[in-house]
Amino acid sequence: MDHFEPSRHPEPPKSSQPSWPEPVQQRLIGDLQQVIDNAEDLLNCTDGARDGAYRSAREKLAETLAAANEELQRFEDAQLERMIAATHEASRQHNDSTGEARLLRAFR
Repeated sequence: MDHFEPSRHPEPPKSSQPSWPEPVQQRLIGDLQQVIDNAEDLLNCTDGARDGAYRSAREKLAETLAAANEELQRFEDAQLERMIAATHEASRQHNDSTGEARLLRAFR
């Protein structure tokens, strides 16, 4: 049986990310993803440009893009941790000791 054991699912670490309302976070994540996608497209389009100013700008953009990808991953990880914690808390509150109980409650 799939018993819910709090020791198997410890509380996630407190995130250093700001605690914004969910719709705001979703919008920020979407905006950041769009910026990353656009930057990747720009890097691909200028791949052949290897002279001075272009090369320098591409290098800076590549560095910034790497940092943005890391930040996006932190936001997504924090969001996933909150979802897991909320699921475990709901299971605890409703005494769902099996996966079947959690599944049945989800579809009620």
